[in-house]
Amino acid sequence: MRRNLPIRRVAFALAAALIALLPRPAAGQGITVKDLSRIKGQGESVLRGVGLVMGLPGTGDSGKELVAARPLAQVLQNAGVPVPDLSELEKSKSVALVMVTCTVPANGARTDDRLDVHVTTLNSAKSIRGGRLFLAPLSGPNPGQAVFAIAEGAVEIEDLTIQTTGRVRLGARLVRDIPTGAVDQSFDLVLEPTFAGWSSAAQIASAINDGYFASPVHRGPAVATQIDDRVIRVDIPDPELVNPGPFVADVMNTQINPELLRLPAMVVVNSRSGAIIVTRDVRIGPVAITHRDLTITTTVPTPIPTPADPMIETTRWAGLETDARPTEEARLSDLLRALDRLDVPSADQIEILQTLHKSGRLHARLVID
Repeated sequence: MRRNLPIRRVAFALAAALIALLPRPAAGQGITVKDLSRIKGQGESVLRGVGLVMGLPGTGDSGKELVAARPLAQVLQNAGVPVPDLSELEKSKSVALVMVTCTVPANGARTDDRLDVHVTTLNSAKSIRGGRLFLAPLSGPNPGQAVFAIAEGAVEIEDLTIQTTGRVRLGARLVRDIPTGAVDQSFDLVLEPTFAGWSSAAQIASAINDGYFASPVHRGPAVATQIDDRVIRVDIPDPELVNPGPFVADVMNTQINPELLRLPAMVVVNSRSGAIIVTRDVRIGPVAITHRDLTITTTVPTPIPTPADPMIETTRWAGLETDARPTEEARLSDLLRALDRLDVPSADQIEILQTLHKSGRLHARLVID
């Protein structure tokens, strides 16, 4: 028996193998609170607006579409070139009406900061490749909010198979501050979903208290209190209220030993890029995996194999079994061997992982971005 498909190491196995080579943190080494959490009120926000991409080589909206012709006429009017009749723009296909969005990072942004902008066509434009976004005001996500940034610049197409969306790198310039959450007499730390859990929240709160009271000059009640599986409340001590900045910095830089967080096994998938990251302790229940690209070939009657004409049997099943006792769960290496045998591309790996998770056989937290 032999397989009639080539064997290659798939992206899933490569990612896991690279992770397996990374050393575990030694005692005393770890990550910090700011790597695991954010201060409540500090989260990403989105600015949005509508704009025009100009200079297109005949791939823009038709001038007959009034929803695109009106803003173009307004731009010309503002430039001192009035258009008394919109029918004058009917032959124009060099402009596309686009939705413009900009993501403000969790730590906020200040006036004159520059951020990337994404543009997406709204009408019949076939492509915005080679175009340039004209000055577009960007407001907050809610109706009636003020203008926070102005976007402008050359459009880059990130995926040549989808030429109706693009990016303007550093295209948005902020015209007013977008502050982050304020810190008063106390503040809440919100754990990222990946690190959420009662045990991890308790460990982080304990580490913050231990770090603060490590100095003999610090006395009093605990500064960090676990509220639930994601929130830790930090009370700023009275001596630190005059200038809380250094205290907040010390809290966010508190070292955490990741071994003590007791995080669950995880598989993190980026569905857009196909990247799959797996922790080394992922386990799989006994299961059989089938892949759409393999087929079952049966020849009747069965021929007598010879060196010149060997018998070839192609199967679409690969059993995922343990190397030890049958009652034990399969480990990550077993899954990688099965996927390698099936020669699975990254897109299908994600489908297999989702199915395993739904069936309860993937004993890990599945996170899909």
